[in-house]
Amino acid sequence: MSFDIKKVRDDFPILQQRVYGKPLIYFDNGATTQKPLPVIEIVNTLHRQSNSSIHRGIHYLGEQVTEAYENARKTIQKFIHAAQPHEIIFSAGTTASINGLAFSLGERFVREGDEIIITEMEHHSNIVPWQMLCGRKNARLKVVPFDDNGVLQLEKLETMMNRKTRLIAVMHASNTLATINPVKDIVSLAHRHDIPVLVDGAQSVPHIPVDVQDMDCDFFVFSGHKVYGPTGTGVLYGKEKWLDMIPPFQGGGEMVDSVTFEKTTYNQLPYKFEAGTTNYIGAIGMAKAIEYLLSTGLRSIAVHEQNLLHYAVNKLDELGYITIYGRAPLKTSLVTFSISHIHPYDAGMVLDKMGIAIRTGTHCAQPVMQHYGIEGNIRASFAMYNTLDEIDSMIEGIKKVKLMF
Repeated sequence: MSFDIKKVRDDFPILQQRVYGKPLIYFDNGATTQKPLPVIEIVNTLHRQSNSSIHRGIHYLGEQVTEAYENARKTIQKFIHAAQPHEIIFSAGTTASINGLAFSLGERFVREGDEIIITEMEHHSNIVPWQMLCGRKNARLKVVPFDDNGVLQLEKLETMMNRKTRLIAVMHASNTLATINPVKDIVSLAHRHDIPVLVDGAQSVPHIPVDVQDMDCDFFVFSGHKVYGPTGTGVLYGKEKWLDMIPPFQGGGEMVDSVTFEKTTYNQLPYKFEAGTTNYIGAIGMAKAIEYLLSTGLRSIAVHEQNLLHYAVNKLDELGYITIYGRAPLKTSLVTFSISHIHPYDAGMVLDKMGIAIRTGTHCAQPVMQHYGIEGNIRASFAMYNTLDEIDSMIEGIKKVKLMF
């Protein structure tokens, strides 16, 4: 499938604007992606023409939006190759999915003295909920380190696992190092010890194909807004056997079968985990974003984004005063770096005045910064709509920053 960058860019209205009189160059895609016209239009149309609470009305509007919502679930199922639609739980995003799972899994399976394993490169959303769980249960959190190239030291993982290990939680791709972790190997190793695995796919699903059945992970989470969909949307995938075993993490309407003051019984999957009125319009918008992604061609997008990554890394290396963090052999289209003797915030402010949106700071991954002994760095994260010319503009901007400071 050929990749038409002009057509893609035309589909994203926000890219047509100017910032401080300069064309907008948006390199903060690791934080959130921009939205294509089909997503903007479906959300607008639903609010204008079809809005009605799902699953509760037998009238026309209620049936129309309920059908669209359940079709969105099937779209997500096919996108990540889940076995069943009811293994797809809609959430408010990756953070909400992990927090919910940490509560439910903890209530059912974690006791005093048990252990949870994560990695040193995790986003805070895959650290703090497990710390909170360990605090509640007096359990222990163990951490798999990575080397200076940003590669997990998996030889240490097996030595950490034992009969008290209740879960391994690992990101599919790093939001700071861009490392694509060998999650299939991690899952295989964990399953030999009967340990379930959660994979955080927030940074992988926009860039690479995902097959949860081939990966064999027990849980997989991602956010809609990082895959060109609306904010406040996301997915918790879980194998049916696990979702059946763990309790719901929220109570309220829709997640119940029957309610009396003496006892409540819970609804079937997936509704057991979707309490209250969900962001149904957002979920439909997320599915539309995924349809757009698939129609554009995931593999074509991946080739384009890898070209952007390699071009950017080469150009940064040529400058001679840039430190790049993370040199793993398999990476998504993201690069973090620092400019010699220049604070990341100062560089970010100057680049912003040139119309270039990059991210500075710790990227919600302070342990990664602590690994390298730095307070923060600069992140340029690329998406399908970015171009080589935009990278050239960033490089020219960095040269100006260096001259200024």
